[in-house]
Amino acid sequence: MGVADNTELAALRAQQHTTRRATVAAMEHILYTPYPLLDHGFIRVIDYMGDDSAIVQAARVSYGSGTKKASTDAALIQYLMRHWHSTPFEMCELKLHVKLPIFVARQWIRHRTANVNEYSARYSTLDKEFYIPAPEQLAVQSASNRQGRGNILAPDENARVIALLKADAEHVYKSYTDMLNQDENGEPLDPSKDGLARELARMNLTLNYYTQWYWKIDLHNLFHFVRLRADSHAQYEIRVYADVLLDILQKWVPTAFAAFKEYRLGGVQLSATAWQIIKKQLAGETITEATSGLGKREWSELQALLNA
Repeated sequence: MGVADNTELAALRAQQHTTRRATVAAMEHILYTPYPLLDHGFIRVIDYMGDDSAIVQAARVSYGSGTKKASTDAALIQYLMRHWHSTPFEMCELKLHVKLPIFVARQWIRHRTANVNEYSARYSTLDKEFYIPAPEQLAVQSASNRQGRGNILAPDENARVIALLKADAEHVYKSYTDMLNQDENGEPLDPSKDGLARELARMNLTLNYYTQWYWKIDLHNLFHFVRLRADSHAQYEIRVYADVLLDILQKWVPTAFAAFKEYRLGGVQLSATAWQIIKKQLAGETITEATSGLGKREWSELQALLNA
């Protein structure tokens, strides 16, 4: 269930194809190459369609590769991004092979704007590969964020949690293979007995076991995914995957990525009331929380933005 072996990957990377399609040298260089993540995970690019010029062509509905000046094409892409014209970005697509812990996959699949084909544990046996966080990632529940982490666990408690995670994962995998009536190499434990159906035996495994899928998404929705999942408030385990996707995006569509970084990652969104407050403050008017018309949380968020 792991990454294809080095021979297979080398064979894939050695392939050469003559094409009239637009290609991106930086993407051709990384095709099929795994980006290792966490302890057993990875992302690798399987295929892609389109480039920066495809966005320009779609916006202009033209045959050519955009205008003669790259600066003009960049200005158009910035305009499209700035004014939320998403359709031209949907003309580019990316297909990835992703290996990730099941609990991360359950977060990831909340983005319902992609095509997904996941490894089937009804058809095949899952490998004994499970995620154990690094000690610096084990933290207490945040007091201010119901979805987040606070301070790192004390050393003794940290070691105890890691030992529990490992012991539980080892135990359930042994039960899993016992129910399948096979060892870790797939050989029967007792040839005279039938094993439990794979589709039933799998339900015993913990959420830190790894799964894999092929994931195909258009550029517009990929931008939305990484804007949320590369954010500092996102869970660490999915954020590391989003950080790799940012690197892939910069290689694939550098002009569109620059616009995305400027207007989405680096931009902010304000409510109508917050925007009125800023205009009044620029005009010299003093606004307080009590007179702002904002709730306590939104007022605090606005002050944090203004003082950043």
